[in-house]
Amino acid sequence: MKPEEINIYREIQKNTEMAVKAIETLGDKVYDEEFGRQISRQSLKYADIRNKAVNRLLEAKAEPVHPNHLSDMMLKGSIHANTLLNTSTGHLAELMIQGSNRGITEMYKVLNHSPQLQKNGGSHALELAKELMDFEEKCIGVLKKYL
Repeated sequence: MKPEEINIYREIQKNTEMAVKAIETLGDKVYDEEFGRQISRQSLKYADIRNKAVNRLLEAKAEPVHPNHLSDMMLKGSIHANTLLNTSTGHLAELMIQGSNRGITEMYKVLNHSPQLQKNGGSHALELAKELMDFEEKCIGVLKKYL
């Protein structure tokens, strides 16, 4: 496996793990059942994509990203601070949309640093990255109705 592919899989893993942790942290703040089901479904899809990336890394005997407890605490602290005074469904949806936008931006950064891989095409890493970015775009579209 090429180093560029490893970087893409690691970014996919980081991106999806952050999404799952954010959804878990928001879970006890959700009072709208439909919204709760929606983000739970999103969490399952994020976990599925993460597992695909981790499996590819392990198959290539590449090291997956190890959890960073400091960044986990910062993510959770930020979510708790942002929801301290406002736990409305619209506000929670806005936080989720912002997170998805950040995830898409980070994926583009990694992909833009892999021009050779993109030129050759056909890489499973690129396909999985595109699947994740398409899913995040879809999530943003769905979450907009809760604003």
